[in-house]
Formats: sequence, structure tokens, C-alpha cells
Amino acid sequence: MSVAVRTVGPMAANRTRVSRVVMMCGPAGAGKTTYAKRLEREGWTRLSYEVEFWDRGITTMPSADVVAEVSADLKARLLRHVAAGNDVVLDFGFWFRRQRDEFRALLAPQGIVPETVYIATELETILSRVGDRHGRWADDWPLTERTATEYFERFEPPTPEEGPLEVVR
Repeated sequence: MSVAVRTVGPMAANRTRVSRVVMMCGPAGAGKTTYAKRLEREGWTRLSYEVEFWDRGITTMPSADVVAEVSADLKARLLRHVAAGNDVVLDFGFWFRRQRDEFRALLAPQGIVPETVYIATELETILSRVGDRHGRWADDWPLTERTATEYFERFEPPTPEEGPLEVVR
């Protein structure tokens, strides 16, 4: 009989446990990557569209076909990591509930209920941050104030009935 143990960090080779998955949630510029990198320093695996785009030499908004290809690759990597017992932070955005529900459904057969960490940030704070983005590295995706505002207005905040939720202000 195996016992599921919830701990933070990489899995010990001789222990069986259920991986943890955190879905970073918030509009562009909210601070998701800062939080996700903290988990990464603690031993979590961080998956990110921006990093994947950068690694592929993509520094501007990619086509829908490229986004679909990267999405499929990230989902496959997520499933490999959880099968290996690794904790994973999805540094995506999860702007819409349908996206969060899609990943919950993907992880359910593995017995994993992902935790949503919602970085609740005011638009004023976000707009003060986007001016510092110049596209110099993967997590420095440039945004105009107009685009950041549009993203903020379209964002669908998560709710407790979706599942485990931590709101960070």
C-alpha cells in the first residue's frame, strides 16, 4: 500500500506521493512570474509560455498555430513531470475559467487537484510595471499600457467554487 504525502519540493526517490500543481493566475504584469520563480527556487518545476517562446527564438506575439504547438508541448511536459512526482508551477496566466477548467480536467486522471494562486493586483500597479518591460529576456515580454489595460479588463478572476484558491494581494 502506498501513502500519498504532500510536501513542497522535488520527490525523494524512495517515496510515493501526489505531485502538487500550482496554476498562477492573474493579468499580465500582476506579479505571477515573481511568485512562480520563488517556487522554482524551492525546487518546483516552472513551465512558462514566455520561456518556451524565447527558447524557440520567438520574441513577438506568435501565430495561433505556434501557440497551439507550444501549448501541446507544455501539457505533455506537465504530465511527464507529475508522473515523475515533481511539483510544477504553471506560470501561464489562466485569464479565463475555461483555461483553468481545461487543466483541472487534464490533471484529474492523475489524481491531482491543482491549486490556483491568484495574484490580485490593481491596474495602476500593473501599468507602473509594464514600462519596465523591454523584451530583453523571456520573462520581459513587452506590453503597451493599452494592451495591459485590455488584458486586465478581459481577465476573469477565479472563484472559490473552482477549487483550491489562494489570493495574494
